[in-house]
Amino acid sequence: MEARVTLPEGFEETMAIPNAAERLREAREVGDRLLGAGIPLMDHPDHYAIFSEPPRMLAEPLRSLGYVVGSDNRCYPSPVDGCDYINVAASLPEVSPARKKGWPDHIAVVHPLDETGYRRMMDQGYGNPFIHHITWGIRPPAQAPGDEVAFAGSLISRMAEIRERIRALLREDPGTLIMALPGRVVEAPAFQAQLAASLGGTPEDEYQVEVMEGGGYLLQFFVLTGGRIEVALRVGTRQTFNPKSVHKISKDELSVDQGRAVGSETM
Repeated sequence: MEARVTLPEGFEETMAIPNAAERLREAREVGDRLLGAGIPLMDHPDHYAIFSEPPRMLAEPLRSLGYVVGSDNRCYPSPVDGCDYINVAASLPEVSPARKKGWPDHIAVVHPLDETGYRRMMDQGYGNPFIHHITWGIRPPAQAPGDEVAFAGSLISRMAEIRERIRALLREDPGTLIMALPGRVVEAPAFQAQLAASLGGTPEDEYQVEVMEGGGYLLQFFVLTGGRIEVALRVGTRQTFNPKSVHKISKDELSVDQGRAVGSETM
């Protein structure tokens, strides 16, 4: 039987989001193509990013599914299109029936901080709230070796290879490969010595290495123009995102303009 990705059934019965059907359909199509090509996706998405003003419109639906808003005690400034937004993550507990039904581990609730940001998000016609992007998780290695530097190298090699495979499959240039790693790994001379080999020829202007606040590993890149679909490999993180990654991605990779929506109405 052909492998298929899992997304929530009856999403719009839980969250009344005008562009949900469009975004979920695209995520399913891309996810099924990646699975069919042997890309090792997780059984459910890593996260969704949902823009909402005010953010309280998502509060009750998130609680009803078991999400804990702000569970990592962080918020993440997100300078999208030169406008100021704030991202607060809602996360499922470690054991959750919602995850088995295809709901993501995390939902980034993104809201504008000023009138300019609000008008910018509303002018696209996607509705309010709207799903900005869906991120598929990449399955990590089954067991981490004792050598952290070697393990980091194996994760980087895995994602660099997957990035090139997805480029060929979708025939689109992927976004920057962002690699947030433990500080002791990034600072190790052995890591710097092996980095080029781990990246397998990825050009310097197509990757960024940074320290993962709170520890763990988070490697990610967008696969469709405009930031509609992303993939991420996550191991042992205590924070949902990395502030430096969010700033880089929001500033250089994302836009609320992902093509004018047709037929969307403001709630």
